[in-house]
Amino acid sequence: MKYLLTISYDGRSYCGYQKQKNGVSVQEKLTDAASALFGDGTKITGCSRTDSGVHAVAFKATLESENAKIKPEKLPSALNAHLPPDISVRDASESDADFHPRYSVKEKEYRYIICNSSTRDPFSEGRAYFFPKKLDAEIMNEAAQSLVGKHDFRAFMASGSKIEDTVREVYSCTVTREGDNITVSVRGNGFLYNMVRIIVGTLIAVSDGKIAKDDIAKIIESKDRKNAGPTAPAEGLYLYDVKY
Repeated sequence: MKYLLTISYDGRSYCGYQKQKNGVSVQEKLTDAASALFGDGTKITGCSRTDSGVHAVAFKATLESENAKIKPEKLPSALNAHLPPDISVRDASESDADFHPRYSVKEKEYRYIICNSSTRDPFSEGRAYFFPKKLDAEIMNEAAQSLVGKHDFRAFMASGSKIEDTVREVYSCTVTREGDNITVSVRGNGFLYNMVRIIVGTLIAVSDGKIAKDDIAKIIESKDRKNAGPTAPAEGLYLYDVKY
């Protein structure tokens, strides 16, 4: 049987979603939990490869096992009994055999949280990027509008990435402030390696006066990573939603 899972996790203790040799991954923990229920041969496939320290609100993954006969509504509780407290399966439904959680994606939304306060907030440590210098969310939001549309985002991809097709479409990019927290929300049909974190670093540089807000389009056209801003830290990034 094949299920589609919706999963939330705090990424601070993990090397990312995908199983790796250099650390404990979210996929590894999910596979262990599924194997405890259904035995060996259980397959977990995720919708994305989140980096070390990145979080998820509604990550999607499929679980496949010939031994799985449990009703979807009972699966979250059954899996959560074998998962650590920083990973939770929030929902499960039956999935078609030919459905792929990564290649069937129509839209993803990422959100990046900046704690923009002169003093640290201990409750957001590891879950938001602490940036003490005052940021102008309105200017950042104005600059962000140049990112909307179908573009070659090579300038917003981590150096050394081997991806050849760097054209992506951003459906919306907004920057809002609520108290000391600034949220950068980006929706699109797909994202390059570190793309959202580089977008955030670039928008911070705009507020900081290091990049002109009208230069975003020029940075995109340059296709040169050196022209964009720095890569913002992983701890502020959340995979917020996935649509099929």
